[in-house]
Amino acid sequence: MHSLKGNLQFMKIIKLVALLISASLALYFSGCGKSSQDSGDQKLRLAFVTNNAAPFWVIARAGAERAQSELGDVELDFRIPSSGSTSEQRQILDDLVVRGIDGIAVSPIDPANQTEFLNRVAGQTLLICHDSDAPDSDRVCYIGTDNIAAGKEAGNLIKQALPNGGSIMIFVGTMDAQNAKERHQGIQETLAGTNIEILGVRTDDTDRVRAQKNVEDTLVKYPDIAGVVGLWSYNGPAIINAVASAGKTGQVKIVTFDEEEETLAGVASGAVFGTVVQQPFEFGRQAITRMRNHLKGDADALAGGTQIVSTLNITQENVADFQARLNKLLGK
Repeated sequence: MHSLKGNLQFMKIIKLVALLISASLALYFSGCGKSSQDSGDQKLRLAFVTNNAAPFWVIARAGAERAQSELGDVELDFRIPSSGSTSEQRQILDDLVVRGIDGIAVSPIDPANQTEFLNRVAGQTLLICHDSDAPDSDRVCYIGTDNIAAGKEAGNLIKQALPNGGSIMIFVGTMDAQNAKERHQGIQETLAGTNIEILGVRTDDTDRVRAQKNVEDTLVKYPDIAGVVGLWSYNGPAIINAVASAGKTGQVKIVTFDEEEETLAGVASGAVFGTVVQQPFEFGRQAITRMRNHLKGDADALAGGTQIVSTLNITQENVADFQARLNKLLGK
């Protein structure tokens, strides 16, 4: 009897242990497979993906990090394709999806040829575009510049710089990007009917050395050219250096985009007539904030499919004030 009683007690202990193990496993596996937005005590993981490694994105990063700091419940993954190639950008997006990211904001390098791939990404996570849109994709929203309007602003600066007309050349990384197409369109529309002739567009595949060489070759081929225009941020410094090397600073008028340090210094000195600046800080801040709010149930956060961030025209008259505001945003 004593042996039987001992066996019964032992069996009760075994059953209790089994129940405890079963309960523990149930709790463990009930948490598996949930995204971070399914759990109130986890942060949302949001990614911001650029289209190249230009200093322009330093400002956007500051905005994204500001949003992360202000919100407190977001983990930021900021990705930069160093080569500026579609294959590298695709690899980044694939990696983010595999990691189970909750939302991605991307500036597509070649939206027309990336649409099918972007749709697959959008089917697995929240996808929005910034800076350059992919309007035919399944992205939920575009946050950034109205690039046709920005092109028109650049066109107005060109007309001011060349009141007597003349020929100009346009420089950009690639014409495949939506922002490049739209800026070019805006410039064309604004200069239509004037005595300013667009000779063409020279692309550089985001290669800064090639960007400067394109300008140098243009200045040799067209010695009487009146102006040169850069559509992407790094084109400004490349143009400034090429024009200076040719000894034509002030003679060949320069209009460009964005606020790289060399560009702003060129505006201040008079080497650059003017630059159309976007607000990349707001690209970063709004992309992260609006994705987070959308995932938290705010139906208005990404409503309408487009959130436009206005541009500013910077000339010698207002460059000092703009530089001061920019330094404040960057904590300089």
